[in-house]
Amino acid sequence: MYGDPATIRTILTELGDTWAVVGLSSNEGRAAYGVADVLQRFGKRVVPVHPKAETVHGERGYASLADIPFDVDVVDVFVNSELAGAVADEAVAIGARAVWFQLGVVDEAAYERTRAAGLDMVMDRCPAIEIPRLG
Repeated sequence: MYGDPATIRTILTELGDTWAVVGLSSNEGRAAYGVADVLQRFGKRVVPVHPKAETVHGERGYASLADIPFDVDVVDVFVNSELAGAVADEAVAIGARAVWFQLGVVDEAAYERTRAAGLDMVMDRCPAIEIPRLG
């Protein structure tokens, strides 16, 4: 339900190439760093969103989604489940087209709110795993 193949394919291939990665910092030991690298290798523009607003993988970072001065297609969420719902709400507020909660990140109420707002959404999946599966 939270990661059906059709929705995954749509997000990865049809909804646009600008991905805001919430929780992405310059810490190479964090999963977000490696996933962002994979997204870039597959042609996505990765925009770091982190309180430190660091430049990562050559892209300027922003402290919040609301600070990004251009359109974002997908919001990829690397925060814990307790914080993820608020990020999904911010994604709706900025006009993103989809929300992607990483492995282990699940908030069923946020899923329902986000889908009701018209966005595609995937939870508990990793785009770095799913992209190569597209063939």
